[in-house]
Amino acid sequence: MSKLKTIREQRNLTQEELASKSGISARTIQRIESGTTPKGYTLKTLAAALEITPEVLLEDHPSEKGVIDIRLAKLINLSSLLLVFLPLGSVLVPLAIMFFTKQFNALTKQIVSLQIFWTIISAILIVLSGIVKKWVNWDNNVTMVVIVLVLLANVYFILRNTAEIDKNGKLHICLKFSII
Repeated sequence: MSKLKTIREQRNLTQEELASKSGISARTIQRIESGTTPKGYTLKTLAAALEITPEVLLEDHPSEKGVIDIRLAKLINLSSLLLVFLPLGSVLVPLAIMFFTKQFNALTKQIVSLQIFWTIISAILIVLSGIVKKWVNWDNNVTMVVIVLVLLANVYFILRNTAEIDKNGKLHICLKFSII
């Protein structure tokens, strides 16, 4: 069975419904499901209509784990904003959504890994600002400034990545490794 057919059936769409939703002819969809590899505009349009990345349609072996639901990826990323002011809040909520929706793919793992990494870096920066403040006799507001800058940076990362997920189905700011 072709990757397109597998995903189309998972979304409970007929070929005609997918054709209507994507603007690609039903005959083209039939050819792709019969083994033709989609390219260029057709590939991007079908991926957008199915709310997945184009790479997923090009994978050789269909698997549930490979399907990236763009809406859920954006939700997982944006959920980090809800508790950005609470320690570990920006990690626990996305992690819970990822597990409950069974979105164990590279994109969602990278989203959670980035939040874990940024939480660790934030804690280190805040502690260092307190230490440096004592050594250099800086104003008491230095730690507060560092906290605000760390929070603003995290909000920027989340919003920038959400825009990139929406536009290209990938992250703009990501790690070269995965923590989970």
